[in-house]
Order: sequence, then structure tokens, then C-alpha cells
Amino acid sequence: MSPINTGYFCPTSEGAENQHISSLIARCAQLAMLLEVSASPKPGNVDREHNYPDTCFEHFMASSVSVYPVLELAARSRSGIGALLKNAVCESSAWQRGGNTHFGAFLLLIPLSMAAGELLDSHGKAKLSPEDFEELAARAHAFVRKTDCEDAVEFYRAFNVAGVRVNSVEEFSLIDPESTAELREQEVTLYKLMEISRGYDLIANEWTSGFRRCLEGAKSITEFMQALNSGAENSVLNYSGTGINDAIVYTFLKLLSRHRDTFIQTKFDEETAEYVSSRAGEILSAWEGSSGHLTRDFSSLLPAVQEFDHELLNRKINPGSTADIIIAGLFIALLGGLRF
Repeated sequence: MSPINTGYFCPTSEGAENQHISSLIARCAQLAMLLEVSASPKPGNVDREHNYPDTCFEHFMASSVSVYPVLELAARSRSGIGALLKNAVCESSAWQRGGNTHFGAFLLLIPLSMAAGELLDSHGKAKLSPEDFEELAARAHAFVRKTDCEDAVEFYRAFNVAGVRVNSVEEFSLIDPESTAELREQEVTLYKLMEISRGYDLIANEWTSGFRRCLEGAKSITEFMQALNSGAENSVLNYSGTGINDAIVYTFLKLLSRHRDTFIQTKFDEETAEYVSSRAGEILSAWEGSSGHLTRDFSSLLPAVQEFDHELLNRKINPGSTADIIIAGLFIALLGGLRF
């Protein structure tokens, strides 16, 4: 089984080509959201086995499906990130009653979808190759750097609709109704807001660093899928189903171990976030061994992951920012032809 699809796309007429590309991009984004929430066990987060009292698996499913029109429009757009974000949040909220499900994911998927649309259109092809991923991230970074004051205002409006838990930007409080007037008066762009927040918000840091962790996630997922029963030194054995669930769980732990989750830091404190990252690293180290390669039976990893999952669920610790990065990584990998 090759994880990279070199196969066929439904033929389209020349006039429908652009719509076909934007539809493909939107479906990759939707599938990324659906795969992420379905993967289990992802310590502390909602998945097909676990709900939280107010936010359930089905809420994430509904949100993932509801935003197709916005994602398709984003793939055809070259500006207006703030309005697209607000529209995505409004669509998500209209289709489910579980509150904020994908605010951080939308902040990543919208500029990446815009970049994918521009890149595929400029190259005249219907999918990316892994060699295109760096250019995709660079184009997304260029789009976010070009955001303006109105994008910042729409971001604040989206925040109020979603009711998302974040650290307020000190200079422009997210709960202060006067902040939008101040944004316009000082001509503060959305990118500037992300620059202010990058030190304590993982998603803001992605905007300002060029979506590096998203690329890291895409690479990890793709390499895991390529290692399934490959016979190579780093092959993965005894995985479940198609392997995509285990690729997501592994990459979730990997990213969590390397990057402190700022959603946990906001909800609890820095010490708790550091503990969660350290514990994820311990679990992976025991499985990978000193070489840092995938050399073991994947099923042997699951008991420790499940125990970690139960611990975080009982303490109501959910690494939401890491889940957003996983979604973006899956999106990039799917654009590159990942199939299972």
C-alpha cells in the first residue's frame, strides 16, 4: 500500500478546472478535521471514544462539514482572511451547539487553503507534491503578512461569536468592545496581533514563523504511513486498520512532546503544559528507543497512551492547540496525495 496517491482525478472541463481545484482543497481540509477528531486515543481531547460535558464528537463532525463553502471560497480568494475566519466560525456555530470546536484550526486552514489555491493554479496541476510543501507554507505566510486592519476587526468579531478561550492581547483586550475602534485608529493588522501573541499562543506563532509545526506534522504523518510494513529498519508493525489513526496518534504525541500546548497553558498554567509535554516525550522515548526511529510494534505503545489519555481526561486537560496543528498537518499531507 502506497500512502501517496499517484492515481486519477475525475476529468473536468477547462471552464470547471478552477472550481475543481477549490473543491479539492476544501475537501482535503474537511477530511483533515474529520480524521483528527476521529483518531483515538489522543490524550485529553475529544475523539470517537470520548466526549466532554458540553462539547462532543458529533459537534466536531458537524463543524467539519458545515464550513465547506467557506473553505472552498478561501481556496479561490487572495485576501480577506478575517472575513473568511468570521464566516467559518458563524457556519460552525450555526450547525452545532457545542461551542468552539475549530477556531484555531480555521486560523491555520484558511491561509493554507488560499496558498494551495494560488499554488495549484500557478502550477496548473490538481495536487501538490511533497516538494511543494515549503512553497505552500511560504505563500501562506505571505498571505498572513498582508492582512490589514479590517482583518483584525473581523478576527475580534469571530472571537466573540466563537467564545474561544485565549489569552487577551494586552494592548487590545478581546473582551473590550472598544478594542475594534482602537484597532482602526492605530491601523493594527491581524498579523501584528499575531506578532504580539506569538510568545504565548501556538497558532499565532505558526503565523509568524511560517507554519513550521504544520509542516512538521505533515512530514511525520507521511513518514509514518510510508513506514507501514515497509520492511525497512524503521518499519511500523501491527498497526490498526489503514494505519492513518495510528499515524495521527503518533504525530500528536510527537508534536505535544516537542512543543508546549498553549491552550493548556492558558486554561491551567505553564507548569501543567510542561508536564504534559514531558509525559508525552517519555511515552514516545520508551517506544522508539534511543535511535528515535519507529522500530516497534505499534500496539505495544497503546497501553501507555490510553493511561495518559485517562489521566488528562480526568483532570480535564485538553491539548487543543496541538490538535489544530495536527489538522493543518493532515491537510498538507492530503494535498500532497496522502491516501490510505
